[in-house]
Amino acid sequence: MAGPVKMDVLIAGGGFAGLALAIALREGLGDRFAVMVADPALAAPKSSDMRASAIAAAARRLFETVGAWQAVAGQAQPILDMVITDSKLDNAVRPTFLTFAGEIEASFGAGGAGLPAREPFAHMIENRHLIDALVAKAREAGVTLSPSPVVGFSNGPRSVTVTLKDGSTFEARLLVGADGARSAVREQAGIAVHGWDYGQSAIVTTVGHEYDHEGRAEEHFLPAGPFAILPLTGRRCSIVWTETTKEAERLIALDDRAFHDELEKRFGLKLGEIEVIGPRRAFPLGLFTARRFIAERVALIGDAAHVIHPIAGQGLNMGLRDAAALAEVIADAARLGLDPGGADVLERYQRWRRFDTMTMGVATDGLNRLFSNNSDVLRAVRDVGLGLVERMPALKRVFIREAAGFTGDVPKLLRGEAL
Repeated sequence: MAGPVKMDVLIAGGGFAGLALAIALREGLGDRFAVMVADPALAAPKSSDMRASAIAAAARRLFETVGAWQAVAGQAQPILDMVITDSKLDNAVRPTFLTFAGEIEASFGAGGAGLPAREPFAHMIENRHLIDALVAKAREAGVTLSPSPVVGFSNGPRSVTVTLKDGSTFEARLLVGADGARSAVREQAGIAVHGWDYGQSAIVTTVGHEYDHEGRAEEHFLPAGPFAILPLTGRRCSIVWTETTKEAERLIALDDRAFHDELEKRFGLKLGEIEVIGPRRAFPLGLFTARRFIAERVALIGDAAHVIHPIAGQGLNMGLRDAAALAEVIADAARLGLDPGGADVLERYQRWRRFDTMTMGVATDGLNRLFSNNSDVLRAVRDVGLGLVERMPALKRVFIREAAGFTGDVPKLLRGEAL
């Protein structure tokens, strides 16, 4: 009887981070390095994820480097301006306290004639387009794709034996948990999670509108939480609308006319008549971080390792930063003839990503607590703070570079460099 099929790395979860990691490893280490992705979503011929995501400039470089962005560049909308306002829902005027130009000087590479290159700090793209491009690229790169999820694993001295739901078994040197916030891999590895629910949910939908958005993103800070208008291609925007969980459930249950009226109160009329053109769903919000990102022959990336509030739009991009860092430490180890699932290799990954993750978690938690409240005193303090930042161009440049993903110890793939 044949034994388990051998793999170097088996990835549970075929989202952005899992697929990007798989492609990067195959392209960096070649055909002899066997990589597999297991996810039930791979059974569908096309992705059904109707949400949209903000892809930071550094993450876009990763997708360009692995050869996936080129297929979807025409479906990505650059964010050319960012406007932040702070008001109560019924205020007649929503004053603008902070604006950001949508372009930044690129950190890596230069423009023509020795001038610094400039690029959008982020693009908006519908998830389904990018997932489909990543799946196609993974197949082209020779990644083994399975529509059967991981249901269990057991550790041996030199490998981990992984069992899929269809009964097939694989012997891998490393198992990567990229299987989301309710990660089965994390749970079986015995890695605890600490954090809390915010008692908030994000209502997500797509809106069509009469006038062109001109690439402008807006974030209105309302007492219940941020209301973000994020430009998509054409006269469309993605909405991320934060409310208390109870209120979000009420809003989602409204009929179309009543939901439109509630949406228009927050969206306004600056883009003319609006129409909901996508499904509306609510997602609970919280802050959760795995106490460890690694276990014996196991590494966690993306939402399996950390979940943060979407107030800064960085959750997805943090997951891609995980994938880039893990790909780099695996590639460095493999080229030296070391075990890519060895404890020293995984510890290097954990050291690289833990501090950045904790820092971003604290920052987003603080922002949410500062802005999601009815306190007139806090509102006055934060508006003074936003006004001061607006008058300090150097500080604004720091913030926009952070949003673009170009601060800290940036992995090669996020710098646009191959492994």
